[in-house]
Amino acid sequence: MEQPAGSAQDAHSAPGCYRHPDRETGVRCTRCERPICPDCMVSASVGFQCPDCVRGGTGEGPAPQASRPRTLAGGTVTADPRLLTKILIGINLAVFVAIKADPSFLNDVWLYGGWPKAPFRPASGVAGGEWYRFLSSMFAHEAYWHIGFNMLSLWWVGGPLEAALGRARYLAVYFVSGLAGGALAYLLTPPDAAVLGASGALYGLFGATAVLMRRLNYDMRPVVALLVINLIFTFNGSLNISWQAHIGGLVAGVVTGYAMVHAPRERRALVQYGTCAVVLALALALALIRTAQLT
Repeated sequence: MEQPAGSAQDAHSAPGCYRHPDRETGVRCTRCERPICPDCMVSASVGFQCPDCVRGGTGEGPAPQASRPRTLAGGTVTADPRLLTKILIGINLAVFVAIKADPSFLNDVWLYGGWPKAPFRPASGVAGGEWYRFLSSMFAHEAYWHIGFNMLSLWWVGGPLEAALGRARYLAVYFVSGLAGGALAYLLTPPDAAVLGASGALYGLFGATAVLMRRLNYDMRPVVALLVINLIFTFNGSLNISWQAHIGGLVAGVVTGYAMVHAPRERRALVQYGTCAVVLALALALALIRTAQLT
């Protein structure tokens, strides 16, 4: 139902940013009181200022980006702090629809070591040269309950973590955890065992969230209870869940998450992304060891 212009709804809507009128905001510059969106906020000693006031109207002074508000991990505060979480959910849903439309597509995306088994040389699978399966399997789901549970978890846990870390750091934790979980599953499962789902990456987000809450001195009981419940399901043999992928993702998430929120400010990016690189290198080493065993 449309509402005419000048109605009570319009009267109570938030003003638009003076540089981006289409973005509603409740924050105003502490000097000129013009409304400013997150992209235009420049951190000041008290509150936020607009880029024009920072430059003093003369074009001098530091660039707005230099003082733009940052997250705890050093990421940039954005207008949509859940954008990447929405995109990840969209990709997972798109792959799920493709699998339901053509079930044979699942054979091309799930993770498995190699086929045929020894003493034959694998012609397919990771040991057969299909390394892309580490990535594709992170977005593949077969059952409705599986994708439903994973996507709800991604929205509940991923969204707040993305806002806390910033987009690049959040994406690094997500993919490093998912790849590390896949590497451990590849190492410890039979070569013809199929592994799929975003659970390894999600367990990484769980681990990083626990580290973040500890860093902020929040009540740890909710996240600990969530982890315990998920681990009980993980080790329930009747559900046919890959505990290797879950544990690998959880450990990677804790390690990278710790680096994200505890890195010293002067070497923040080096420590954060360097830790991610080390975890990836260890995951690659596990994958190479398993490939040598199967070939």
